[in-house]
Amino acid sequence: MIYLWAFIIGGAICVFGQICFDVFKLTPAHTMTLLVVLGAIFDGVGLYDPFIEFAGAGATVPITSFGNALVHGALEELKNVGWVGIITGIFKVTSAGVSAAIIFSFLAALVVKPKG
Repeated sequence: MIYLWAFIIGGAICVFGQICFDVFKLTPAHTMTLLVVLGAIFDGVGLYDPFIEFAGAGATVPITSFGNALVHGALEELKNVGWVGIITGIFKVTSAGVSAAIIFSFLAALVVKPKG
């Protein structure tokens, strides 16, 4: 039964992403960001861990799990280390390369003005 729920929940997350493309006309970048932020918010309010227990891989494989991992690591290290843990927790739980890409991309976005 766990495989069925993983399939249904993972598929529902993907359907939500597809609806964002088709109905709301969001770009892939906007949709991906929305899903990561939703995963982060759900973890921040304590809803993502029960969701993972229920859905298994259906909740851990989609991009929403990345937002969950970022917030989960930051909050865990905040409790253990203090305010510095917000940054170090991100690096501890997720890979350093992916976290660095996010941070440096954000900093570059603050400095560089895209041509359009």
